[in-house]
Amino acid sequence: MALSHMDQLSSTDAAFLEQESERAHMHIGAMLIFEGPPPEYTEFLSHVEARLHLVPRFRQKLAFPPMRTGRPLWVDDQRLNLEYHVRHSSLPAPHGEEELARLVGRVFSQQLDRSKPLWEMYLVLGLEDNRFAILHKTHHALVDGVSGVDLATVLFDANPVPPGLEPPPVRPWEPKPEPGDARLVARTARGAAKLPLRAARQLAGMAQHPRTSVSRATEAASGVGEIAWELMNPAPKVPLNQAIGPHRVYRWTHCELEDFKLIKDRLDGTVNDVVLAVAAGALRRWLQGRGIKTEGIELRALVPVSLRTEDERGTMGNRLAVFRAPLPVYAADPLERLRIVREQMAKVKQSKQVMGAETLVALNDFAPPTVLAQASRLNFSTRLFNLIVTNVPGPQFPLYVLGRELETVVPVAFLPDKHALSVAIFSYNGHVSFGLLGDFDALEDIDVVNEGIAASIAELVAAAREQPTPRRRAKAGARRPAAAKGGDVHRAG
Repeated sequence: MALSHMDQLSSTDAAFLEQESERAHMHIGAMLIFEGPPPEYTEFLSHVEARLHLVPRFRQKLAFPPMRTGRPLWVDDQRLNLEYHVRHSSLPAPHGEEELARLVGRVFSQQLDRSKPLWEMYLVLGLEDNRFAILHKTHHALVDGVSGVDLATVLFDANPVPPGLEPPPVRPWEPKPEPGDARLVARTARGAAKLPLRAARQLAGMAQHPRTSVSRATEAASGVGEIAWELMNPAPKVPLNQAIGPHRVYRWTHCELEDFKLIKDRLDGTVNDVVLAVAAGALRRWLQGRGIKTEGIELRALVPVSLRTEDERGTMGNRLAVFRAPLPVYAADPLERLRIVREQMAKVKQSKQVMGAETLVALNDFAPPTVLAQASRLNFSTRLFNLIVTNVPGPQFPLYVLGRELETVVPVAFLPDKHALSVAIFSYNGHVSFGLLGDFDALEDIDVVNEGIAASIAELVAAAREQPTPRRRAKAGARRPAAAKGGDVHRAG
């Protein structure tokens, strides 16, 4: 879908703007570490400029209709200055990953300027072992992290020597005039006028396929009811959910994707089940380190789910819903934690919650801005969840920027108000990285969580290696009575 001048934000995009405050910043991003000597700043700037036409939204800024008569719109930035958005920095001695982590914390402590396009990128020089880094952050209203369209992604090449770039427009980009209040109101009114037509088209489609439509409507209503039931069961009160400030601290842990595949194949489940079980183990250690008894406590993680269809790939903005996932910190045995997560997540997948969430997202398109603001605050309420855990799969082959190989990708999520920790996971080229973003004041012991991630993975890997392979288990089951076969075969999820 082509982007145009004066596109209106979706309800989900606008919700991320509404939720932002001086303490809770709604930008996301990543830390990218490369092998080899860094490019010159001017060379990197030219590289970004040469590909900026591939993501035209990154040349646009927000425009707000007067008196909140509708959702904001994207308009061309008349004063786009690429050197403001693409910056460079050098690490102090001893030039290690600890110094890089401090820089990430400082960069993500600074709120994006809403009078400009909502993104920044840093070329970071001086990393030990002949490496350099790129930090990028983008407001969540601009990209959802799973759409596959972000400025950082179009900078990559699949080969060390980049092939010919997609040719830029014949004429240099010229921003369209910035609209005045009257045009903004008129554009917002046109968008509002289309809502009844959209609803009418949906009703017409339902009339053509009444049985299917009734079935889908029943399932959607059931899903909304399941979500309402979840809202009636609040998340437990723990130190993760306290007032936060604007400053951030950042840590990360690297591991091998093969370890996660080993765990899921030998112990049953999916990679996402393993991720949640690992997070539960790390948080159990952290809570106990603070002297908090974990018996009977099940934390709740907010997990984003992409609603983007195949024909929506390559589009900007957010197409996602969220659901709650269990983090059974009460379970001392790592195998028991994984079993609980696996069984409860299987129930979520069999439920209608995702369809219900998609229905609520669609209904938000009809909501006025004031109602949308209240709904966005409810979505990120401490009553619903304790922390965000997001897991995004990446490419399993090497990528390059200006001939330098990308070694590591570590994601950075965001902290809603009264949420002191978020955990973001990204897999790339056979590796998995956990990125932990914490509030600087509330989570001074974030290293305990980070060390717990590595320890929890090691526990599950050790347990998995003690189990026979799925094929050997299947053969062993074949020698038993037929009635016992079914429960002995573990499938990879």
